[in-house]
Amino acid sequence: MLPAMTAPLSADADAPFLDDVTAAPGGGVIRWLHASDGVRIRVGCWTGGDKGTVLLFPGRTEYLEKYGPAAVDLAARGYSTLTVDWRGQGLADRLMPDRARGHVRRFSDYQRDVAAVLHFACAQDLPRPWYLLAHSMGGCIGLRALHNGLPVRAAAFSAPMWGIRIMPALVPVAWVVSGTSRYIGRSDAYVPGSNASCYVVAQPFRDNVLTTDREMFGFMTRQAAEHPELALGGPSLNWLHEALREMRVLRRMPLPRLPVLTSIGSRERVVDVPAIRHIMARWPGGTLDVVEGAEHEIMMEGPAIRSAYYDRVTGFFDRHGR
Repeated sequence: MLPAMTAPLSADADAPFLDDVTAAPGGGVIRWLHASDGVRIRVGCWTGGDKGTVLLFPGRTEYLEKYGPAAVDLAARGYSTLTVDWRGQGLADRLMPDRARGHVRRFSDYQRDVAAVLHFACAQDLPRPWYLLAHSMGGCIGLRALHNGLPVRAAAFSAPMWGIRIMPALVPVAWVVSGTSRYIGRSDAYVPGSNASCYVVAQPFRDNVLTTDREMFGFMTRQAAEHPELALGGPSLNWLHEALREMRVLRRMPLPRLPVLTSIGSRERVVDVPAIRHIMARWPGGTLDVVEGAEHEIMMEGPAIRSAYYDRVTGFFDRHGR
């Protein structure tokens, strides 16, 4: 069972949505929610048809406004969308005095956010069946939620964070440094090599690891530059240690018996592709697609790749929705 499913949640209230830097469907419902431990998160939902609702789990650093175009594409294919600002990012409560530092106390705390999202989905009576579409860190959170009984008919993963791309020689270093940090009072420090800078603001388009599409890269850059309250920098050592532990456990667990479609870009440079292949090779009836020419963020690629991806995902959901 999801950890906070039976815990009372604070009453929700309307939350802001920065529609000047996105393109979302009209009529969205944007709310504050409080997880069972009191952390405030933000959710957004857009009803888009009678085929069901997509629970869109975003990655690290992401936020509602980034997925406004995704909600448009899903609505055009008959699906409603519900997405979330995870704790520590977007407009949700930040967990460190330094707002730019990505941090979480325990990776399992994200499941409290999942539980709050599900309570909201039930209260709104969002169209069923429900489906999971999870990107990057959201794929790690989503896989754990599936183990915990997430009530979805099928799941689609985009470049799921079931491993982080680290040079093999540095993997033991990452474990030792991140694990030791909590014993020497440095667990809230930035991971070496990262800082408060937001990637899409600091990184020029050329050779970025997110997208090959200049327009979509500019879309993300404008959001972070014009609304720095949305932006996030590098992760803390504690976040890294918790993520490493969670990914290791998930790779060893038996896999849920659920229809699943996982997609990775042929140019993926952020998450660990061998870890994804390892899990998908064991997933009963699972399908792994390689999207030719795409980087890490398939949903932020050019129009042709995006359209083909949403057709593939919603077609997969269509087949398992009856």
